[in-house]
Amino acid sequence: MQRTLRGAMVASTIAAALALPEPVVAQETQYFPIASSRVGPYSAMGTGYYGAQIDYLNYVNMNGGVNGVMLTWQECETEYNAVKTVECYQRLLQSDGQKIVVFDTLGTPGAYAVINRMRDDQVVLAQYGYGRTDAADGTVWPWVFNAAGHYWSQIAVKMRFMAEQEGGVENMRGKKIVHMHIDSAYGREPLPAMRGIAEAWGVEVVEIAVPPPGLEQQSQWLQVRRERPDWVTFWGAGSGMNSTGMTNAARIGFPRDRLIYVTFGAAEEDMYPAGDSAVGTYAMANALPGRDYPLVKAIQEQVYGAGQGNLADESRIGSVYWNRGLGAAVMWVEALRNAQEMHGKVGQPVTGAEFRDGYEALNMTEARLQEIGIGGMVAPFQMSCEEHGGAGKFAVMQWNGDKFVRVGDWQEPLDPDYIRQLITESAAKYAAENNLTPRTCP
Repeated sequence: MQRTLRGAMVASTIAAALALPEPVVAQETQYFPIASSRVGPYSAMGTGYYGAQIDYLNYVNMNGGVNGVMLTWQECETEYNAVKTVECYQRLLQSDGQKIVVFDTLGTPGAYAVINRMRDDQVVLAQYGYGRTDAADGTVWPWVFNAAGHYWSQIAVKMRFMAEQEGGVENMRGKKIVHMHIDSAYGREPLPAMRGIAEAWGVEVVEIAVPPPGLEQQSQWLQVRRERPDWVTFWGAGSGMNSTGMTNAARIGFPRDRLIYVTFGAAEEDMYPAGDSAVGTYAMANALPGRDYPLVKAIQEQVYGAGQGNLADESRIGSVYWNRGLGAAVMWVEALRNAQEMHGKVGQPVTGAEFRDGYEALNMTEARLQEIGIGGMVAPFQMSCEEHGGAGKFAVMQWNGDKFVRVGDWQEPLDPDYIRQLITESAAKYAAENNLTPRTCP
């Protein structure tokens, strides 16, 4: 485990031996968990994402904390495994008498494993672009947030992009889309929205599952060759699975500019191992890569300049996974700042319930994002009592063999009301099945 020093102890001694020291003054702290995944087939994701979170916490501390409250953390390795995620949650829940206020699993299986603990433990589950989609309904899931959008909006934006490439929704009728996905809750998560949109558009969807960790795909791509789809959506996890998908697509001659990867396959580490086979592949982004954002530059200069950076390879600063982890950590700090102000606790740590209020009050306007130093890196959004879904917007990128090139602006689903209806219906069903009374929002 890794953690910061918990508060500097300051004391002064009056010269005389008989004089008593002044009272010891402990600095106020706020404790955060780092449920990392730096080991195993998903390590490229975890090292970048959680490395950025620790880099940002260090950066905040170097600049005086959050209204003087210093940030501390402990790290626990989950290996992107649901059982180990639960173990890490229990291990990280409290430290030196202070309880966590937020948890981030960076994975849908882990999120499903702990999601029902949030209400009783009063801990925010911050699903930064992953996890249970109907948690975007804050009336049923008051402790769960999708700050960087969710999978139903993402698949809808993917299908919008396909329709634009085909010349309009009317030209999608009769088309065939293969949804190749890792056989897990994460891989299946987009299907309710995908099936509904496909039915409305007259599109055939062929669902092809790949057993974890996804390194064996030969039979699945032979099925793609038999099906001869117009598009393939690839819902993978880990650079091994994702790069294997592109090399297999090349092997059967499937064009990569008809292949669209999910955000968890949309990183440099996913593309490089595939070499030339990756060129032309589309990928979705909820946090754009790049080092030119002012906050990214500041962290590189201050944190890495002081030898305190968490990445072993500094060249990964500004990569997709690192920038995504940075975006997630920024939301923690903004929620903490909100909570302090809302509850009259500026300069003091907050409770889980107070932090939840601060998270629900997030209003990440473009102006605020610019002020923080990540304007343009993530899409603006605002939370509310009912709306826990974040921006619901994604950007399409295309790999040119060296880097990702952005294709167009941030996009939302063609019919966001339909996506919201699915969320509301799914959340209501969950509430009824579990005898939950949804809260009434103002």
